[in-house]
Amino acid sequence: MPPYVVAIDQGTTSSRCILFDHGGRPVASHQLEHAQITPQPGWVEHDADEIVERVRTCVKVALREAGVAARDLVAVGISDQRETTVVWDRRTGRPVHHAIVWQDTRTAVAGARLAGDDPAGGKGFDRFRAKTGLPISTYSSALKLAWILDEAGHRAAAERGDLLFGTIDTWLTWQLTGGANDGVHVTDVTNASRTMLMDLATLEWDDDLLAEMRIPRSMLPEIRGSSEVYGLGTGDLAGVPIAGILGDQQAALFGHTCFEAGDIKCTYGTGCFMLLHTGTEPIHSKHGLITTVAARLGGPETPATYALEGSVAVAGSLINWLRDNLGIIGDAAEVEALARSVPDSGDVVFVPAFSGLFAPHWRSDARGVIAGLTRFATKAHIARAALESTAYQVYDLGVAMAADLGTALPAELRVDGGMIRNELLMQFQADILDRPVVAPPIAETSALGAAYAAGLAVGFWGGLDELRAMDSESRRWTPAMDDATRQAGIARWHKGLERTLGWTE
Repeated sequence: MPPYVVAIDQGTTSSRCILFDHGGRPVASHQLEHAQITPQPGWVEHDADEIVERVRTCVKVALREAGVAARDLVAVGISDQRETTVVWDRRTGRPVHHAIVWQDTRTAVAGARLAGDDPAGGKGFDRFRAKTGLPISTYSSALKLAWILDEAGHRAAAERGDLLFGTIDTWLTWQLTGGANDGVHVTDVTNASRTMLMDLATLEWDDDLLAEMRIPRSMLPEIRGSSEVYGLGTGDLAGVPIAGILGDQQAALFGHTCFEAGDIKCTYGTGCFMLLHTGTEPIHSKHGLITTVAARLGGPETPATYALEGSVAVAGSLINWLRDNLGIIGDAAEVEALARSVPDSGDVVFVPAFSGLFAPHWRSDARGVIAGLTRFATKAHIARAALESTAYQVYDLGVAMAADLGTALPAELRVDGGMIRNELLMQFQADILDRPVVAPPIAETSALGAAYAAGLAVGFWGGLDELRAMDSESRRWTPAMDDATRQAGIARWHKGLERTLGWTE
């Protein structure tokens, strides 16, 4: 077989292409950022054409860096930013509107209206949770799609069958397999499970949900497994099977070789995402978490696996905010040194509810708060409180997961993402969780998971046991904080959290 698998990791702020060899080691990579478009407060958009252009450039440069061509590639896997919504013209291949990003909150009023229209009464924002695993919120794709059709004026074209919908995985796969010239219009079960349009039990689009949201079925991609051949690439990937698709957080779970019930990981990127594998049976959360598909390795005859997920909207992006909006650091890498210049946060609490609060609170009326300021406080205390906010938000997710399971969390937390390079944050995370935090040698675990899924589909790797044998640990942080300090910090965090609520109508 050719020696390399290509992973395309398309994230919220950047796109990356990494080539992996048979040992799961990266041999070449390239990464490019794309524009964050914010036309109004709470609105976040991307230029879908720019994303495709950046992905193609990343592929070209990574292949050139490795000195290889399409003939040296066995398969392509795609990891993507999930709920971000693209609508495009099936004949021209051009988007009809900017992609609406998963963080966007413009559909808050529509979501509240939908929750209030429950004919059964009493379920409100949870009226579809039993079927979809999701609360009604600005997070999922369905309301974003409906907004593009109704508020942006594209419903008539959609009803005529002229438009296609997809999350970023669908958009990239369609473009990479030919676009308007017979591009493949598919998604996988993990991404479909984030739209609020798929039934978790059947793993198919649900007619009742489509009718409720007024979504034409003709727009929707075919739902496929996470590890199978969908089509062949074009251009620099000519003839290479596109053979793996996973939402970025499920891809990270897979890249950590978390294949069985009880395995848990947390990704620290633009946002922060904790996933707990629950096996072949979905667990419906009663404590503000999402029930989602972890993967399905093959066609409909293959059972899917599920996970509980908690999502934090603002984690790494808060550090960029300190740089770009406040100017207290010149580069994101400077935040750790600034935060280390003080022994603690000086009782300052920073709750970055810029887009409301996601799991486990689900409060779109919340907005960011910096609390506990005195004349003693400096930019270093604010920087330290910003880092600590990520660890506290992950703690809240862990409490909700333990409550849903009726037992304690697993003995250690596996971590990945750009923020794990911050030693101060990772040590504080271990302290607040009171359990070890463990990092793999490869921080880009989402890309690795996409590569694993694609390689399995074409026989590059023989099975899950072979992937487990390649798993290893590069760094471990163990708790070193006394319980009184830990509990005082958690109590102070929750005081700050309460002050974010009810800020908007």
